[in-house]
Amino acid sequence: MTLKILSWNILQGGGSRIQSIVNFLLEQNADIICLSEFHNNTNGYFLRSSLLKSGWIHQSTGANAAENNTVFVASKIPFESSYPAKNLDTYQDLMIKANFSAFSLYNNYFPHKKEHKLFDILFEELHSNSNAIIVGDLNTGKNYIDQVGDSFWYQKEFSTLEKNNFIDAFRFFHKEKKEYSWYSHQGNGYRYDHTFFYQTLSAIAKNCYYLHEVREQKISDHSPMILELGI
Repeated sequence: MTLKILSWNILQGGGSRIQSIVNFLLEQNADIICLSEFHNNTNGYFLRSSLLKSGWIHQSTGANAAENNTVFVASKIPFESSYPAKNLDTYQDLMIKANFSAFSLYNNYFPHKKEHKLFDILFEELHSNSNAIIVGDLNTGKNYIDQVGDSFWYQKEFSTLEKNNFIDAFRFFHKEKKEYSWYSHQGNGYRYDHTFFYQTLSAIAKNCYYLHEVREQKISDHSPMILELGI
């Protein structure tokens, strides 16, 4: 049996692309769907209800205002959710902790080149939580590896995940392959979107990859990411 986790930044709530976004999610049929830049507006309601009718009956999202970005988790498997960053003065509701029976999953959206404490909150959570999976648009990576240049903020914090026994799932399967999940208007590539799992889960990790065609079709400006676990 394969458990499929899909994570994706859908770009400002989806806009006029929302039907295409829903069609893509239904086609992928992942067991767990983790979205960032989700909006609690009419499009968000349409997306949630569409997934609900198709079997993703367990859902959780942040309480941010309709015009603000938040995160969203939908699953065919029961989970309990909490919001570790709930009390931040800024950038709250940008992290969902979804507790499943076999692991905890953190879906994140970390703002681009902004000062925030979201990594600190994540590290506090992970300190006492093994068997965790981390997904989402972290808006950082390793300079000269996950981009050509050195413009990433929070590279040190990103690398700290590995120092604390979390494995970069894409690198676990693809080593030093150059592959990017977002491109600037100038055509510069960046690997902003990531999946990490705690080292104890490596035995059941089967694959991790991006689906670039949906970005190339401009359904979003980010490539969705898939993690497959064999259980």
